[in-house]
Amino acid sequence: MAARLAPDNVRRMHQSLHHVVADAPWSDEAVLDSSLDFVLPVILRQGPVVAWVVDDTGLPKKGKESVGVARQYCGQVGKQDNCRVAVSLSVTTDSASMPVAYRLYLPEVWIKDGERRKKTGVPEEVQFQTKPDIALEQIRRPRQRGVPQGVVLADAGYGNDTDFRVALSKMEMTYVMGVQCTVTVWKPGEEPKPARPYQGIGRPPKLLRRDRKHQPISAKDLALSLPADSWKKVNWRQGVNKKLQSRFAAVRVRPAHRDYWQAEPHPAEWLLIEWPVGESEPTKYWLSTLPANVSLKELVRLAKHRWIIERDYEELKQELGLGHYEGRGWRGFHHHATLCIAAYGFLVAERNRFSPSAGIGHLGLPAPPLPPDFRPRGSRPAGTA
Repeated sequence: MAARLAPDNVRRMHQSLHHVVADAPWSDEAVLDSSLDFVLPVILRQGPVVAWVVDDTGLPKKGKESVGVARQYCGQVGKQDNCRVAVSLSVTTDSASMPVAYRLYLPEVWIKDGERRKKTGVPEEVQFQTKPDIALEQIRRPRQRGVPQGVVLADAGYGNDTDFRVALSKMEMTYVMGVQCTVTVWKPGEEPKPARPYQGIGRPPKLLRRDRKHQPISAKDLALSLPADSWKKVNWRQGVNKKLQSRFAAVRVRPAHRDYWQAEPHPAEWLLIEWPVGESEPTKYWLSTLPANVSLKELVRLAKHRWIIERDYEELKQELGLGHYEGRGWRGFHHHATLCIAAYGFLVAERNRFSPSAGIGHLGLPAPPLPPDFRPRGSRPAGTA
């Protein structure tokens, strides 16, 4: 790029470009906002916003001096490894998606290491936040900007966090969240026992109760207890060679996590379960606050919609160099990712503008006026009968 911009002084241009990425004090959020403002009108021509997808991506990295590097789970390699992890939020339609927020997760070991923080330029105001806490912060910003809302989707790394799900409900945002099979719920139609009757002494009891015979069960145990006719085959989208299909069941339950410290039970939600043919037990579970009258097919479609951002990360890493940043600093890491996402946003917009489904004559391209003396080929000369 430096050679293209300044062929007579490549070294100076290279240093200038490096400064723009690593040190220049421009705002990542402002650039991402502008990118979304450019992309969103284009993708909305193909359909409305369907979902806001929360995810994190691992970026393998050797050494220990680069900002955020620690031994932690890395999705790219599928195991614990030396890597950095970034939390992101994407806005998606049925056919397109665009990252709108991207933030490095700093493990506690980094937060407490003042020397490494200083070397890598971690701002003083950055303190430890869990990944769900970072995701909630990312969700609040587009809400404030008036970005069209969708159903919040996330995997079990976020869905297992009850506080995260409760915070979304307080914001009146519906969700479909992956959860582990060990999450506890009350059977359909059941809930914790009410507080003990007031005996006239001290404060009236308020906390919900359980006893030996009245206990919640795990999502897995509930799934295994369902009758055979609860399981239905559902198609959710066209795959490479055929429609994707599996068996699902959905039941209305109340989550039970620590409800014995509450005065009111958790609201009823959908528990969606997938049990593919040929498997010895169910393989995936989701909790959802979609309306009680939603169809099983729609539940499945939204639960499986997270696949769309896999394409984003694949192209961002393989085609646009998201994981190629060689610097060590906090600012440079985020500037590099922001520029990659901005470039990806341009590609998303162009892909939707020129896709086969784009309406002819609605590409938004300027058409030059015809010259006054233009005559279509084969037409009669002017003034002839």
